[in-house]
Amino acid sequence: MRTVIYTCAFVPPEWIAAHGLEPRRISPALDESDTAGPTVGICPFARAFIHSARRALEADAVIVTTICDQMRRVPEQIARFRDVPVFLMNVPSTWEHDSSANLYTEELERLGRFLVSLGGRAPSPEHLAEVMRTHDEHRSRLRAARPGMSPRDYTRALLAGAAPEPACPPKPTAGESEGVPVALVGGPLRGEDFDVFDLLAQAGGRVVLDATDSGERTQPAPYDTDLLVSQPLAEMARAYFGSIPHAFQRPNDRLYRYLEREFAARGVRAVVFRRYVWCDTWNAELQRLRQASPAPVLDLDLGQEGHDRGRCLTRLQALLELL
Repeated sequence: MRTVIYTCAFVPPEWIAAHGLEPRRISPALDESDTAGPTVGICPFARAFIHSARRALEADAVIVTTICDQMRRVPEQIARFRDVPVFLMNVPSTWEHDSSANLYTEELERLGRFLVSLGGRAPSPEHLAEVMRTHDEHRSRLRAARPGMSPRDYTRALLAGAAPEPACPPKPTAGESEGVPVALVGGPLRGEDFDVFDLLAQAGGRVVLDATDSGERTQPAPYDTDLLVSQPLAEMARAYFGSIPHAFQRPNDRLYRYLEREFAARGVRAVVFRRYVWCDTWNAELQRLRQASPAPVLDLDLGQEGHDRGRCLTRLQALLELL
């Protein structure tokens, strides 16, 4: 089975799977020993994705979306270092009108033709509905297993698209089920950035909401069982484009409605705003988040080479000691 890698939450893995290909959402990691890839003039996440795509020899194709200016330039960078098909999917930034949803649906159809060109087969509506139902059930099982999982493992499982067996859910490690309830908000996580969960636990916190681009905020809405059968592609567009709140969207009111609701429901007492210093999309949200948040907000910025563990731990400890 041919493998397609991607990192954006607006790429539905069930659409790829329904075409008979293997979807693989990755958390890109930067290999400092790999000097062939770009090293300057590009954001850390995009740089890591380019490095990962170059090293992922098992990948037969790459999908990139237009939700940020840095990532939309990734295809031309990958082409410099590896001969692999790359599909650039346009995700509209406006969402209030039917024309935007129609454009997203047309992009799914265009992606489908790309998948067919790789050797996939266009799915029948019945087969598509079956694959969508299977993925929806996996996500439902994973949400049900969340209380028995550590915050890090839960986010990892979300990215992998795999749900644990109900009979034996993973258990959180000592200390991860206690601490000040914290929300993690911001852009996507690279592989090396997942230690923020460990640093928060070490500082006395506990992530009760992962609202990063890699976390539960970017999970699609559950499918409507009736629409799943009658119009599966339109229902897929609703669950992804019509439901996932994101900072790149205009207006971005859905993001703050989501955060307001989840902060209250989970008893959030502190917010860690994790951002790359190059990310204009998320940098612009800092002031509005501070105004909208009922809890103190820590701006945890990461530079080109990631973060200094000692510096981050000290700042997290200072935040939580205030509480």
